[in-house]
Amino acid sequence: MTTLLAFIVAIALLVVFHELGHYWVARRCGVKVLRFSVGFGKVIYSKRSSDGTEWAISAIPLGGYVKMLDEREGEVAPEELDRAFNRKPVLQRMAIVVAGPLSNFLLAIVLYWALFVHGVPGLKPVLGEVPPATPAAAASMQPGETILSVDGVAIPSWQELRWTLLDEALQQSEVKIEGRSAQGEQLTHVLDMRGLEANELDGEFLGKLGLQLHQPLVLPVIGKLTEDGVGKQAGLQPGDLILHANGRALQQWRELVEVVRMHPGQAVQLDIRRGEQVSSVTVVPSAVEEGGKMVGKIGAAPQVDKAAWEAMLTEVSYGPFDAFGQALRKTWETSILSLKMLGKMVLGEVSMKNLSGPITIADYAGQSAEMGPVAYLGFLALISVSLGVLNLLPIPLLDGGHLLYYAAELAKGSPVSEQAWELGQRIGIALLGTLMVFAIYNDITRLISG
Repeated sequence: MTTLLAFIVAIALLVVFHELGHYWVARRCGVKVLRFSVGFGKVIYSKRSSDGTEWAISAIPLGGYVKMLDEREGEVAPEELDRAFNRKPVLQRMAIVVAGPLSNFLLAIVLYWALFVHGVPGLKPVLGEVPPATPAAAASMQPGETILSVDGVAIPSWQELRWTLLDEALQQSEVKIEGRSAQGEQLTHVLDMRGLEANELDGEFLGKLGLQLHQPLVLPVIGKLTEDGVGKQAGLQPGDLILHANGRALQQWRELVEVVRMHPGQAVQLDIRRGEQVSSVTVVPSAVEEGGKMVGKIGAAPQVDKAAWEAMLTEVSYGPFDAFGQALRKTWETSILSLKMLGKMVLGEVSMKNLSGPITIADYAGQSAEMGPVAYLGFLALISVSLGVLNLLPIPLLDGGHLLYYAAELAKGSPVSEQAWELGQRIGIALLGTLMVFAIYNDITRLISG
């Protein structure tokens, strides 16, 4: 229910802002608006305002539209011809069309400004283990190093590091990284990202570069046990220190996880210390399918040193004036990165697996809502930018396609022919249909693979 509600609220808010842009500029240009609808399909509620506009909520909540008086869509009374959209000068029609996407960018700027003023929580950009034979190792980057800047751009958090390097990775370039070692020494590196393949630019691309977030040491101590888990059934208790697993000495929790995952349905002997006593417990991990293979789980979580983890947290915030500049920068960079990703997908240089559809968006809406208002507002800002960019693409049916028609009209001095318009509509339907099929296929694949 949280996912569904968060998704509906997000779509409704973004659609309302987008369509309000069209509506507001249309009214300023003297165009009569017949209907303002949130959603498509059958109207389930409507109310007419004094200016003659029908404000409606429709059955399919995956978009919306503003219907204007237009001779191409029906007969117009002679006394209202001057209020018809198609009778307006081409520059006014372009302004009405572009107002929707611009409203989405404006919403993103406002949301980012509010977030930067409030403060955005994040993780400090501190490196963990640097695996050998990776670009980070070749650049002599060090465990415990704090990243300060990338090509002169300040890096206040791990999230910002990922975002900045993704943009650079799309260009397959070398970047200059300034850092500070755990001992306080200033460091300079040149990180070569030219070896990244197109199919590696996914959520884990930092790991392929050898960049891992530093994580405080988590000892192999039981913190929590699920009531129906095999760990509790075998006699494990919170506070137990796991010394060995099948004879392997353990120093960290992840080492215990590795042994357990490798033995689904197979007995694992654990040597534990409980208080002053040392004993052995045999546990048979449950076999769970994950990522297409069976792994073992015992229903246990580690005891976490909260102080050590809290020391990794940071908050990125600015004064009201600086926050506005940062909001403009963030909106611009997000827009450009979105266009680059789309361009790379079209050229086959980035996998189409990066394309997401409504199922994934709904999932992210629910996850961000559960994380709190800051995460949800950040999600709304990102989707608002994406919606603005998508609508400006020169594809018929989208705002960008209409702008293309009007630009051609401006250049040739007369409207585009009906035949060209109809052909463009068919092409637009085919392109958008193909994109939607890819997006939904990716959504379903993600659900199946977990």
